[in-house]
Amino acid sequence: MISDYKDAKNKLLTADIDGCQQFFTRNGCKLEEAYMYIYEDNLQEAEILFRRIKEQDIRAHWALVMLSFIKGDVEDVPSYFEIRNFLEIDLDILINWYKGDYVEKIVRYADYMFTINPEVHKFIGRVFWNNDLKEQALFFLHRAKDYFFHDPELHFLIALTCLDSDNIGGAIKALEDCTTILPGYFPAQNLLNKLKKTCL
Repeated sequence: MISDYKDAKNKLLTADIDGCQQFFTRNGCKLEEAYMYIYEDNLQEAEILFRRIKEQDIRAHWALVMLSFIKGDVEDVPSYFEIRNFLEIDLDILINWYKGDYVEKIVRYADYMFTINPEVHKFIGRVFWNNDLKEQALFFLHRAKDYFFHDPELHFLIALTCLDSDNIGGAIKALEDCTTILPGYFPAQNLLNKLKKTCL
């Protein structure tokens, strides 16, 4: 039996949800309880709970926007900070819950979210990279590069994704771009030196 909030939240985030619903309901954790309804594919009940608390909890407002993306019926606009703070977390949760169809529906709105927060393609690419979805990660990271070429972290992420795909040449090119933009970016410079030595 789950005895504390931290344990319940960790279980929620890692899809080990046995006992979570009861804990959140019993302890009045409406936001988390609503997320449990998403896990159960009960989007209607999730929406009802999110609407009840959206004035007190910015995360609930974001969750309503996310549900509207999933349903394909966008009613409200997410804020810059909601996208920055919650998009990656929720995509990661949905991937861990094997809700690929929900993830796909949300990322279809990437260009829409870009008009609010221009870093959105990088955020999505990073989530896919963290979940070993290399092809999808590279697609979104390269989209981000079209708008944020001067972001050194973006090139470093592209390099790591290329390395995961055994594309050493692509990794070296991305690291060279990264260190040209920010010569003092130590992780990129260090990795670039290692790769160049192995290629000699």
